[in-house]
Amino acid sequence: MAPKLPSTSRSLPIALIRAREGVMLPIRDMLGETGITEQQWRVLRVLSEYGRLDAKTLADRSSLLFPSLTRIATTLRGKGLITQERDGVDRRRQFIEITAAGQKIIDDNAGHSAQIVAELKAKLGAEDYETLLDLLARLDPNSPE
Repeated sequence: MAPKLPSTSRSLPIALIRAREGVMLPIRDMLGETGITEQQWRVLRVLSEYGRLDAKTLADRSSLLFPSLTRIATTLRGKGLITQERDGVDRRRQFIEITAAGQKIIDDNAGHSAQIVAELKAKLGAEDYETLLDLLARLDPNSPE
């Protein structure tokens, strides 16, 4: 006899997908005015925070598969939001950096983004918000914990 599956209302994978949609909806609304996708936003956010990165590190920190990053980087470069340059020693390695135009998108939306975070913290409570982040980090296969 097969084990009984939990109700879909108590299924962690389904709950995470539903929660992601709830979190991403206001971010998608914000990005609608920028002309960039949520994946492009993540790449710009990571570059804004960490500075120039090699493509593999950028893909990891942006939670993107490397082939997806390659496609996204091509689009962002075409929009003038990032620069890409090959490593002088290892020509297979690329470094990616945010441009002033890319940083302007981050800066122009920082207030709205912070407001979205504040609303999530208010909904959950600051302590539960931080606890949720800690719990999710424990499920992240790339987390150092």
